[in-house]
Amino acid sequence: MHVVTKFSGNKMFVAALLAAMFVLSFYTNVTLAADDKPAAVPFEQLEWVEMAPFVSMSTVNGDKSTGAHGTFGKFKPNSSSPPHTHTGAYRGVVISGVMTNPFNGEKNPPKLTPGSYWYVPAGVAHVTSCVSDTPCIFYFYSDEKFDFIPLAEQ
Repeated sequence: MHVVTKFSGNKMFVAALLAAMFVLSFYTNVTLAADDKPAAVPFEQLEWVEMAPFVSMSTVNGDKSTGAHGTFGKFKPNSSSPPHTHTGAYRGVVISGVMTNPFNGEKNPPKLTPGSYWYVPAGVAHVTSCVSDTPCIFYFYSDEKFDFIPLAEQ
């Protein structure tokens, strides 16, 4: 799927892209300066790795297995993670689709449309969901390595 072409005329996509650029502006200089190499990667050239049946990820800077990283995620339509936590905090921006991210069993979380932002502190229980009939694409950044700690069903 070529998201940029499909959504380039969509005002929501433009808003999402601007929001992502705003969030990235705080972090990109740090990680790219460490690599000392400019980078420009078209969306269709991202390398996706299936992390679970509901989500694939593509890390574009840093190394999510060892520390600070910037990573794209892609949830299948109408899918959810199980309840879980992460050792490190992270920040996310929705690029396409509609997501929710209820914390600590929240019953009516806000619907996160393109351009929406969320923050998950370390150790906070949540469920990440794509609640749209189309895939959900988002970008997230963390200063910590990525991990996924499932919680026992209650």
